[in-house]
Amino acid sequence: MILDIDMLRSFYTSYSDNVKKAKNMLCRPLTYTEKVLYSHLYDPDSIKPFKRGETYVDFRPNRVAMQDATAQMALLQFMNAGKDKVAVPASVHCDHLIRADFGADKDLSIACNANKEVYDFLRSVSQRYHIGFWAPGAGIIHQVVLENYAFPGGMMVGTDSHTPNAGGLGMVAVGVGGADAVDVLTGQPWELKMPKLIGVHLTGNLTGWASPKDVILEILGMLTVKGGTNAVFEYFGEGLHHISATGRATICNMGAELGATCSIFPFDDNTDEYLCRTDRQEVASMAEANAKELRADDEVYANPKMFFDKIIEINLNEVEPHLNGPFTPDAATPISHMRAQGAANDYPMKVEVGLVGSCTNSSYQDLARAASIARQAYQKHIPVRAQLIINPGSEQIRYTAERDGILDDFKKIGAIIMTNACGPCIGQWKRHIDNETRKNTIVTSFNRNFRRRADQNPNTYAFIGSPEMTTALAIAGRLDFNPAMDTLLDEKGNLVKLDEPHGFAFPPKGFESAPAEIGIGIDALKTNGLFIPPSEEHNSIEIAISPSSDRLQRLQPFTPWDGKDFKDMPLLIKTQGKCTTDHISMAGPWLRYRGHLENISDNLLMGAVNAFNGESNHVKNQLDGEYMEVSSAAKAYKAKGIFSIIVAEDNYGEGSSREHAAMEPRFLNVKVVLAKSFARIHETNLKKQGMLALSFINKSDYDLVMEDDRISVTGLAEMEPGSTLTVILRHKDGTQNQIQVAHTYNKTQIEWFKAGSALNFAKKKGI
Repeated sequence: MILDIDMLRSFYTSYSDNVKKAKNMLCRPLTYTEKVLYSHLYDPDSIKPFKRGETYVDFRPNRVAMQDATAQMALLQFMNAGKDKVAVPASVHCDHLIRADFGADKDLSIACNANKEVYDFLRSVSQRYHIGFWAPGAGIIHQVVLENYAFPGGMMVGTDSHTPNAGGLGMVAVGVGGADAVDVLTGQPWELKMPKLIGVHLTGNLTGWASPKDVILEILGMLTVKGGTNAVFEYFGEGLHHISATGRATICNMGAELGATCSIFPFDDNTDEYLCRTDRQEVASMAEANAKELRADDEVYANPKMFFDKIIEINLNEVEPHLNGPFTPDAATPISHMRAQGAANDYPMKVEVGLVGSCTNSSYQDLARAASIARQAYQKHIPVRAQLIINPGSEQIRYTAERDGILDDFKKIGAIIMTNACGPCIGQWKRHIDNETRKNTIVTSFNRNFRRRADQNPNTYAFIGSPEMTTALAIAGRLDFNPAMDTLLDEKGNLVKLDEPHGFAFPPKGFESAPAEIGIGIDALKTNGLFIPPSEEHNSIEIAISPSSDRLQRLQPFTPWDGKDFKDMPLLIKTQGKCTTDHISMAGPWLRYRGHLENISDNLLMGAVNAFNGESNHVKNQLDGEYMEVSSAAKAYKAKGIFSIIVAEDNYGEGSSREHAAMEPRFLNVKVVLAKSFARIHETNLKKQGMLALSFINKSDYDLVMEDDRISVTGLAEMEPGSTLTVILRHKDGTQNQIQVAHTYNKTQIEWFKAGSALNFAKKKGI
């Protein structure tokens, strides 16, 4: 069964013609990224040579995907839009709220009970507005999207930063906040800054222990977490033919850690095979008919420097297995250097847990290659030194892997099979450890390793590697174990060496797609209640929200700007160092309140480091001089009708797409975030919620901000695209500094600010 087939047929009927129209208007060859972007313009007649990295462009995506933690706030906003149904195909996936604890059998039922009211809400609101609903246990959003929805040449947005995963099948797939998703769901133009284009030229072939994961880990080491901001990474070259569709998805998935808008691979035989193996032969046939335009033009490949803003050369023959970390995904270390790196930085070298899965590495191929290592441990009688945890990516993968004996390979070495969900990757891990604050090391096949992310322990050193490396290091129990060179002791004290990993890209017997009683295809998922497709009979559905709920709360519109400058705002916090969305709005136990803005606002910036005392969640309340939690100080200002301001360093808001990191300060009366620079998604989220995201023109001006400052932002009435604003820092000793700050707001975004939010503006205009 192919979902959204009518949309797909309509899309492919016109795709090649739309691309040709763009080429004729621009009078030049196009990269593959450009073909997809120009074929999705909201106004097809608005084709012109948009300036990359500067010009905002309106697009019309084909679909929207939402995970359960972010879908709550997105759909609460959509409910205020006054629409009868969504304007494009959309889906909700229940994957974030399931805690990994005992194992799949117990954890799933516990989650269904604990999160019943949230799941009931998501199910009912999905049915009411014609949205596909994937129940708990169906799988991780990005793997389910890859298996069922992703298609070459398409464009989608998703309320999760790792939505670019679908680029592995040739989509422009962009992670966004809920307000952006609402634009698409309501049929409004979706605005995106025309991205710069970074071409990644792949040559050679991966060998030995190297994997697609190591390609993106190496690129992260080269470019850092800011290296892809406002850019699309487009992969090309003969080397890509040796990377499977799911391997490509892994690379695209972690492109989010570069700050990239998205990443994309062209259509080829690997894409075609994946579509066919996942029972989408008709989609494959339609893509084949458009194959010429589902890749860059020949002139681009012949002279890529003329068409890309930057070229990165990667020889796959030279790629080495990596471990990236700790605390940031761009701290790249080839495994051959880890011994020296560990000694130099005093890393805890004992690996206590290996975790395989997440949206990044939970495909059948990932599990098969990792299982080939696990199998050697019991066949060669090698003691396993660390705990091993496995999260399959979908019910289809889990069922098929169980049928093929892959899960048994893991179980034989003591691994715990968790639910088909995100689990530890996003902090939903009930870790059983003797001391929850002691220094220790874990290795994961995940995408992020921010401090406190997996288990809330600030002293957990988390390193990112491939599934096969994660498994090998869990067996060895050492961070500096290089399986290509090093040996292990078997139970009798003999030296043994692990063989190189191997595993099929697809199950030899195929994915299960039999009837419900023996398989887990779409029809079986429907029968078993794991998938509820959109229904045309949706108008009578009642949305389940209890007025007394502490987890769900209907949204009230934010107040419009009063037309005045912001005068003498107290400094809420000046953050020091990395301040990700995890620092601004923690996940883990706080996922419980993702549908309740008032309650989740209690976690505001609790992970951020106060620049004046080096402590987290401990700031000065300027009303009484007492130190308290960030949210408590913000509430104190709000109670007195006082606005406040946040000051931060570079790449503020790195990480997740969670718009709670923008909505919480907005709810608590914060009016301005002034930073050295912003992460792309978070800056957009701030704009959507009617806040001011301002940046220091001179980054050294950050040092002028003092703890007791009262801060004014002037010139708001004259604010226009490209203008500067004046910030006045009035210090406690009576002195003051006046500095100029920049913004990136266009005319429409300025109207969002004036209206109090983008949604307010849309309703005011009757959009």
